[in-house]
Amino acid sequence: MTQTSNATSDMTALMHEVAAMIVTALNLEMSPAEITPETPLYGEGLGLDSIDILELALAVSKHYGFQLRADDEANVKVFTSLQTLASHIAAHRTK
Repeated sequence: MTQTSNATSDMTALMHEVAAMIVTALNLEMSPAEITPETPLYGEGLGLDSIDILELALAVSKHYGFQLRADDEANVKVFTSLQTLASHIAAHRTK
């Protein structure tokens, strides 16, 4: 396997893991497989609200070992979709 395909499979695995965490942390009545990389997390898509995002940020902090700050302007981008959240986790995780 090339380094690129390893990185792609690592990101795919991380997205599956994050999707499962979203479903579990927020008690969603859906399968993690139903969350595509492009599925919007806010509003249309999963329909999460600000309280859901706070709960998700807490779960990410516990599981991946870094803090997501509520006042961070990057949060709008970070929580755009499963793919943007997984990319942020991959870049900042300590666990």
